[in-house]
Amino acid sequence: MTRIAIDAMGGDHAPFEIVAGAVWAASEYGVGLELVGKQDQIEQVLDQIEQEGIYSDCGKGGRKRRVRVDVKKLDIKITHASEIIEMGEAPGQAIRKKKKSSIVLAVDAVAKGSSDAVVAAGSTGAAMASSLFGLGRIPGIERPAIAVTLPTMKKPIVVIDAGANSSCTPQMLKQFAIMGLTFSKNVLGVENPRVGVLNIGEEAGKGNELAQNTYKLLEQEQENMNFVGNIEGREIFLNVCDVVVCDGFVGNVALKITEGTSSMLFRMIKAEFKSDFVGAIIGMLAKPFMRRIYEKINYEEFGGALLLGVKGITVISHGRSKAYAIKNAVRVAKEAVETGVNKKISEFIEG
Repeated sequence: MTRIAIDAMGGDHAPFEIVAGAVWAASEYGVGLELVGKQDQIEQVLDQIEQEGIYSDCGKGGRKRRVRVDVKKLDIKITHASEIIEMGEAPGQAIRKKKKSSIVLAVDAVAKGSSDAVVAAGSTGAAMASSLFGLGRIPGIERPAIAVTLPTMKKPIVVIDAGANSSCTPQMLKQFAIMGLTFSKNVLGVENPRVGVLNIGEEAGKGNELAQNTYKLLEQEQENMNFVGNIEGREIFLNVCDVVVCDGFVGNVALKITEGTSSMLFRMIKAEFKSDFVGAIIGMLAKPFMRRIYEKINYEEFGGALLLGVKGITVISHGRSKAYAIKNAVRVAKEAVETGVNKKISEFIEG
């Protein structure tokens, strides 16, 4: 049985929503859990779930439902962590000072083999630093990168890097491309992933020096990857490629703009539906269609982003993740373990 270590104390809604999502996933996906955090708080949450179930957003257009789970039948281990790394702390210093923190011990569980992957919704920097120092890098990879899955008109795409590295070299972006296409192929099931470089224009000579030199490097890899050239920001969601390669600064800005834009559009549409009587009637008729669209673009459906390039599986979830998002993050971690994505990245680099 695949076992997932959970940083139960990380995130805006810890520990209840984190533990609830993990328990929900254990029941639905048949995984074991290693819940890492304040033992008394974790046990209290488990007792509450056993008695009351999980009453949480289920990702279906914001609706709530109650999920009954028999906690006693699940394979759950609790590892006590006496410390917590807060969002505002400097990641490098924090993991060195707080060696008994929940994220450090959760990563350590993977390093020691008691768990197969870790899911964390707390400080992204702390999760990255703990994974890098606790698990080490895959040989041939200079820096790990965050691979975010985004919805499009047809099928999900991968954006890499989405925030781990703000300063990159062309060689690093080439490695990101390799990791991204391996993830796309083996986890998302895309047969021959198309790789594109995020740029300000389609022509090979467009963009800054990093983008131009990355284009040249990937162009030389045509035998090993399906490189389609540069893509512009407006093309990310139009399925012109399956893997979008960029440095972490650009990737994170693009990701946050996407989140903000989708949120704004839904709020504007809701406001229009409430503006007058006719709008209210149209809104009632459109509600099922809006709900289906919401399900397709809701970040909770994807659960979390995989940190690729480390010798272990780390899934980083949004800081505001609730139970449904954590449940799906555990699913992502399970799939990454079972498909052996790290081994395939190593084989690609060595081959």
